[in-house]
Amino acid sequence: MKIAIVSEHASPLAVLSGTEVGAQSVYVDALSAALARLGHRVKVYTRRDDRTLRDEVDTPQRYTVVHVSAGPPEHLPEQQLLQYMGAFAQFLDADWAVDRPDVTHAHYWMSGVATQLAARHLNLPAVQTFHGVVERRHQGLQGVSPPQRPKLEAMVAKGATWVAATCTDEVFELARMGRPRSRISVVPYGVDLNLFTPDGPKAPRTAPHRIVSVGRLVPRMGFDHIIRALTVIPDTEFVLAGAPDTAEACRLRNLAAELGVDDRVRLQGSVARKDMPALLRSADVVACTPWYEPFGLVALEAMACGIPVVASAVGGMLDTVVDDVTGRLVPPNRPAELANALSDLLRDEFLRQSLGAAGRDRARARYSWDRIAADTLRIYDRSLAAGYQRKAATISSG
Repeated sequence: MKIAIVSEHASPLAVLSGTEVGAQSVYVDALSAALARLGHRVKVYTRRDDRTLRDEVDTPQRYTVVHVSAGPPEHLPEQQLLQYMGAFAQFLDADWAVDRPDVTHAHYWMSGVATQLAARHLNLPAVQTFHGVVERRHQGLQGVSPPQRPKLEAMVAKGATWVAATCTDEVFELARMGRPRSRISVVPYGVDLNLFTPDGPKAPRTAPHRIVSVGRLVPRMGFDHIIRALTVIPDTEFVLAGAPDTAEACRLRNLAAELGVDDRVRLQGSVARKDMPALLRSADVVACTPWYEPFGLVALEAMACGIPVVASAVGGMLDTVVDDVTGRLVPPNRPAELANALSDLLRDEFLRQSLGAAGRDRARARYSWDRIAADTLRIYDRSLAAGYQRKAATISSG
């Protein structure tokens, strides 16, 4: 099968560079590689944000990245990208008219805008994965997305041949937007089971126990609740890895000093992807405490390493973390309940080992990228069938 994947702002090449990357780049890279391993021809289309990039790059994972010239060849904030989706769509239309794919798969709503413009003209199936449709319910636009997003996102949801939601919570959100549930399938994030394993080096630590968290330094991640929990959890250090945000980092450091636990809090900054397994393995518990979380990728990676997870009962983590089996789920924004859950696990080594082993088994059974690719291929087959039915209906009505 010839598969065209569109990811307008999140290039999979960022993953291959070995630097810290966003979840969507990880998803697109891993899915494309898994589909290529299964013998399919995969092209990923992403916006050129550097004039030195080659037009096409053949990756070691046997998929091709196409850099689309749409707007200036430089990094742009999200709210400035929508105006260039017309040019992006024109490129796709011209390219697909010459080298026609069997199916198209857009990642993120703006990719969906460009993809559906071209796919509709060429009568191609258009699969859509949003990567964050739930986030707008929790944080609104907040100056990050353009004001047209709600209307266009709903249009993309209704216009797709099929929608692949990343978690069950997203299905409910899509239904509220008018998408028929009969044309939605849940295809979660996967995890690299060769990279994230229980065996391997561990990052050094300086306390008897360690809690690790990973994520952007923004208030919605709930890292302050973990710092507050340290006041009732002795002999434990908290290591926070994530891209620095000066204001939030300052707030967290000030809070730690105010509570008298600053000697046990370490803000590590960005961690390269290749170094992430060693950091996760060094933890007794990995804490994922956001107010909302559409993916739960860090929880999955910790589970694959055999480390128990304490996670907010929100979004994708409601699907990935099984309470009292692979970790603990706690209500978001409940510091006392979070502290109790962390304390219970840190006091009981046997419980940690049991939860960690069950988490590893669950990651292997359900969240390998080969499994995710197989689930995605079933959606492609359904989309192709739906496309043929629509074409047949059009011919018969004529």
